[in-house]
Amino acid sequence: MAVVQTKQDLVESRIAALAMPEGKAWAKVARQDALARLRAMGLPHRRDEYWKYTDPTSLTQLAASRAALHDDSDETPVFAAIDRLRLVFVDGVFDPAQSDDPALAGVEIMRLTDAMAMDLHWARDYFGKLEAQGQSPVARPLAALNTAFATDGVVIRAIGVAEKPVSLIYLHRDPSSDAILHHVVRVESGASLTLLENGPAAARFNKVMEVSVADDGVFDHVRTQGRDHERRAVTHVFARLGARSQYKSFTLTANGVLTRNEHVITLTGGDASAHVAGAALGDGASGAFHHDDTVFITHDAERCESRQVFKKVLRNSAVGVFQGKILVKPGAQKTDGYQISQSLLLDDDSVFLAKPELEIYADDVSCSHGSTTGAIDETALFYLRARGVPRDVATDLLVLAFIDEAIAEIADARLAEDIRHRLELWLGRRRQG
Repeated sequence: MAVVQTKQDLVESRIAALAMPEGKAWAKVARQDALARLRAMGLPHRRDEYWKYTDPTSLTQLAASRAALHDDSDETPVFAAIDRLRLVFVDGVFDPAQSDDPALAGVEIMRLTDAMAMDLHWARDYFGKLEAQGQSPVARPLAALNTAFATDGVVIRAIGVAEKPVSLIYLHRDPSSDAILHHVVRVESGASLTLLENGPAAARFNKVMEVSVADDGVFDHVRTQGRDHERRAVTHVFARLGARSQYKSFTLTANGVLTRNEHVITLTGGDASAHVAGAALGDGASGAFHHDDTVFITHDAERCESRQVFKKVLRNSAVGVFQGKILVKPGAQKTDGYQISQSLLLDDDSVFLAKPELEIYADDVSCSHGSTTGAIDETALFYLRARGVPRDVATDLLVLAFIDEAIAEIADARLAEDIRHRLELWLGRRRQG
């Protein structure tokens, strides 16, 4: 009973400190519905089943903890070599001066606040809807908080084949910033879109992205979560896939006190495919590092495929968490579900916590899951050192080989190579101290 009261008290404190943005009637209804969900659930607590490995206190407290600004002027920005349309947010506020003209062949783009000021807009059918559907069977109150109070974001509608990727860039300039962003993405039938995200965003960052992929649509998502050591972030992606649609998402995380990335995906049309992958490199030498991937994939149609591939490399008391579930509903025959989570611990002080799950109500399926934790392969390390490779360089080579299965999930070879290059730079900086 005390926990329930604590959760409710947290909700009321947070609500009192936030102002609900203005918008047309449909936007107000969506926000009020989200607020009602939030009040019914309460904010997360360590005693909640899906938060037992991750302390949500810094994500639910009234004010964001300060996060020192990181100087990244010594490095070329990620994706800089890719021809893309850039949309820049500074501490959670869209900055048109640093952004490109949003006009792009095959894509319609609008700021969320502008869409909500319109009586009729396609986003009304999706804003808050996918998030609400994703609240069952597992409550995700920080996502409901986002829908109720998000102050900015973009709505993106792919109506054809996008001529180049759309790149969302999140800059952190205020050490006390507390950003809440909400994006809505719709990929129409036969259309395709690649969405890139990078940057630390804020001292504390709460982001929700709702993605609807229609029949035969293709959505590719690649993001990197910036180099700031002290940032805290919780992100949610709610995706709904139509028949024969394809969805791929990859996330690279390095540094950060606390990061929790949630994916909630429902395959509703036959022959759909969803691949979710991630690589996290955590080093507690510069401060605490806690990284949590929580994934819930529901198969609700025949002959669908899902794949989860997550790799974490941890050292100096870093903590990694993976919670992944595949739910196969009755009638979802011929399901092919695969899930793997692996960690590489580079010392005896780091920790990897895993909770893989399968829940199957169909009898003609192929589903598997696995989770492993281990140290560097001493035989492979000896082989490299015997050929003159220094120990630290040899270790980095084995780390890169370990996480490459996750990087291989990226559809675009150019983006995959950029990610590999970033990892080499990160590991090189660690060698130099």
